[in-house]
Amino acid sequence: MSMMDTKISQDGSQTKPTILVVDDEAGPRDALKVILRPFFNIRSADNAQAALNVLSHESIDLITLDQKLPDRQGIDLLQDIKHDHADIEVIIITGYGSLKSAMEGIRHGAAGYLLKPFNVTELISLISQTLEKKQRLDLLRKVLTNSAALWAGDEEGRRAWETLKTSYFAIGKREEQDSPSGSPDILPLLSDLLEAKDRHLLNHCSRVSFYATLLANRLSLTLAEQKSLAIGAFLHDIGKVSLKNYHYSDEPILPSGESAYSKEHCEAGARMILPLEYPAEVGQIISYHHERWDGSGYPHGLQGEGIPLLARIVSIAQMFDHLTAEVPGRSPLPVDQAIQQIALQANTYFDPMLADQFARVATECKASLPAMAIATTPSGVSGQ
Repeated sequence: MSMMDTKISQDGSQTKPTILVVDDEAGPRDALKVILRPFFNIRSADNAQAALNVLSHESIDLITLDQKLPDRQGIDLLQDIKHDHADIEVIIITGYGSLKSAMEGIRHGAAGYLLKPFNVTELISLISQTLEKKQRLDLLRKVLTNSAALWAGDEEGRRAWETLKTSYFAIGKREEQDSPSGSPDILPLLSDLLEAKDRHLLNHCSRVSFYATLLANRLSLTLAEQKSLAIGAFLHDIGKVSLKNYHYSDEPILPSGESAYSKEHCEAGARMILPLEYPAEVGQIISYHHERWDGSGYPHGLQGEGIPLLARIVSIAQMFDHLTAEVPGRSPLPVDQAIQQIALQANTYFDPMLADQFARVATECKASLPAMAIATTPSGVSGQ
């Protein structure tokens, strides 16, 4: 295996990662234990309650989770695990007939799935990749907790980013992929940074990039503008990683669909990406996506066409997602009602031309919109 054979414990010694195998059938459970024991510390549970008992007493790095348990559905247990133990990665073990629910598990935070009967090499490879991902996320969680330098701007921020990039790309010997411009593509790091803060925040940003691109397809944008829009929409809420104790599902959403959360995240996000040398339009989206057509927005009260075009597009896309997304603790609007809400706020919140175009394109593909947006991944914006 890779460097993930070991992890560093608090006293500085090296220990094997610990995996919890959750399966009610003795055969598959024992098979997994035999396969994994040479590489990992193994715990096991044959039902959901037993798994929760293990989690309450032991430090677990990764769980292999069977979908069918005697006392609960695996998907329900997964949601509890990700809510209470966000730093534990979960791999779903499933039969082919349950592939759809395995994909549902990915939406609820599972790192991956494996079909029964599984190939041993694929199993070891997926676990190794997942533990490397956990190591990257743990690094980023520590940085977010202990350092404010990333959103300091200027030279302090530049030094913090260089240090972080070195540490991040060293994990699993992950290489920085150069973009055509010759500068490193650090979008994977930024995607992981959003996930390290809150998985629901990452999903929101992915969907907003999808909706912004959907609208942009109706406009005469240059190729450079299209790329800046996809990246800027994905990073529009990157400033929220600077907020202490932030949880996406706790954001109060007004009846209009507007988030009533911290207004500082726009400028914090713009400061964050300054050292990353993205096009100016990306920073404008982050800074101005809460500006409003009638001048009532923030942070600067820009008005009408004084708001950059790409920021006006993302303003609509992020509002639509707040209205329609399935988020714990919120009741999403049907797509039709969300489109109507956007249309009602044309000329006040939104550029009326863009609101009209969005209503048209969203209406045309409303039957498949939520599924299409959910299936979108951050890699969709990496083609720089």
